[in-house]
Amino acid sequence: MADSVHDEIAKSLAKKFRTEYKKWKGIDIVTPDRVIEVETKKGGIQQGIEQVEKSPKARYLAVNEINIENALEATEGTGIGIMGPTGRIIKKAGRKG
Repeated sequence: MADSVHDEIAKSLAKKFRTEYKKWKGIDIVTPDRVIEVETKKGGIQQGIEQVEKSPKARYLAVNEINIENALEATEGTGIGIMGPTGRIIKKAGRKG
């Protein structure tokens, strides 16, 4: 079965950050200094925020191009950063504002 857009983005980011994609367990990508949750649907953005918000590491949502604006809006004031599907950081993660 072909990978979904979500899986393609997650695998690509895991390779870029030299870690594994945890498909069935918690946050999609965990590195020593950041956590990344991949969301490809507008309706999943809030769930993605809830997934990463309690992590002490730098927190990111990775979204496909069409959801960048939605993610920026949803994460305003949360300290959660946004990255595009290739890992390009659009909004740097910070602390809660």
